[in-house]
This record gives sequence, structure tokens and C-alpha cells, in this order.
Amino acid sequence: MTVVGLGAQDTYGEAIEFVENYGTRSFRMLYDESFESWSALGIRGQPISILFDTDGKGRFIWYGPFDEDEVLELAATL
Repeated sequence: MTVVGLGAQDTYGEAIEFVENYGTRSFRMLYDESFESWSALGIRGQPISILFDTDGKGRFIWYGPFDEDEVLELAATL
């Protein structure tokens, strides 16, 4: 499983500060100032989490907090 964070709502400097403040070094963070990624994924706000299958199709979506065990169980079915 690969975890990727996608920032778009804040400035690049704020995205860097977020990574430094919250220690998100355990997964890759990407930044898209254009919001094109949000449009392509149908994202209208944050926080949102999307679990993709191996073909890149978004299979499960969580708005706000999510249960880590549930995500791992669902990931195991893909």
C-alpha cells in the first residue's frame, strides 16, 4: 500500500509548514496549486481520504476522520 497526501488549498509555504509541524514524513506529500487534481478527483473540500484500487479507481471515500482499521480491512479486499 502506498499513502500519498495531496495539498492544494493552502500556499506552498503553508504546505511545507504543515509537513514540518505534523511530521508527515512517513508518506509522500504532493502539492497542486492549480486545483486540477481536486477537479479530476471530484474533491470539493477537505479533509477527504480516497482509497484507490490497483487500477487507480477510487473505491472508497471518507469525508473527515476515518477509522484506520476499516481502511486496512477494505484495502485487503482490493
